[in-house]
Amino acid sequence: MSQSSFGARSTASEVIAGHDLREKTILITGASAGIGYETVRALLSAHAEVIIAGRDRVRGEQAVQALQTEYPESPVHFLPLDLGLLASVRQTAEQFFARWNRLDVLINNAAIAAVPLGYTPDGFEQQFATNFLGHFFLAQLLLPALCKAAPARVISLTSGTHRASDIHFDDIQYRHRPYEKWEAYGQSKTADALLAVALTRHFREQGITANAVNPGGVLSGLQRYLTDEERRTRYYDEAGNLNPVFKTPEQGASTTVWASVAAELAGIGGLYLEDCQQGIPYNPEVSTLSGYMPYALNAEHAEQLWTLAGELVGL
Repeated sequence: MSQSSFGARSTASEVIAGHDLREKTILITGASAGIGYETVRALLSAHAEVIIAGRDRVRGEQAVQALQTEYPESPVHFLPLDLGLLASVRQTAEQFFARWNRLDVLINNAAIAAVPLGYTPDGFEQQFATNFLGHFFLAQLLLPALCKAAPARVISLTSGTHRASDIHFDDIQYRHRPYEKWEAYGQSKTADALLAVALTRHFREQGITANAVNPGGVLSGLQRYLTDEERRTRYYDEAGNLNPVFKTPEQGASTTVWASVAAELAGIGGLYLEDCQQGIPYNPEVSTLSGYMPYALNAEHAEQLWTLAGELVGL
């Protein structure tokens, strides 16, 4: 078991304390706010060079400007990236290689959640496309840079909501079965966990390992598609108080940071991490709020999804 001295309420700044990431280059998706932004703050405080890749150029460049002001000695950059467009993912990779040739850590952080049924211009259900397929393609395109920096790490953000759905290989894109937005989100987050399993299996010998990280519940822009009523019933009690299981964004970033830097995770991949610990299988008698479903780390499912994703993106 990969364990640490940190826990559910540890902050990213506590986890990063004592680490020196000079000469390390890290790319993180979707980090102009929320958990991603706090992840970047922690990494910059340890003097890493960080590249933020995101869809909204204005918000991304504003985030970079604020971070440069706070951490003037640590380089931080922005690259435009729309994970829902395969052409954009390819362009982002090209822009990366125009300036860098090595990448120590790739953090697949960006996500959308509980959106209405919709399809990307490439024809994929948008939660599956944005949360998983775009990140799969980005990781594949950046493999030469990860190999050059080996030992390198990939962090694939999943969610406790993965427990809502396994991968429905017979109809991933909801062409025939009824669409349910939380189930679709859960399927995409199961896919993110399986990505860590498959990446590690295929590239461990080249010095690349990947782990899935569940950051825990955090109120952020991820809930932008919910109605006011959904927010009230899911996240607040009758008195209007936030459910105490929710974390602050800095607490939510802690497991990502731990997965990125922890010595005890060197050379180790294919794990489900939460609360700065290796997760355990879901057991509702122990907790209904933590633990992973066995299908999320199923090696056969991971390989099947890896092959299918490669076909979908044209590899």
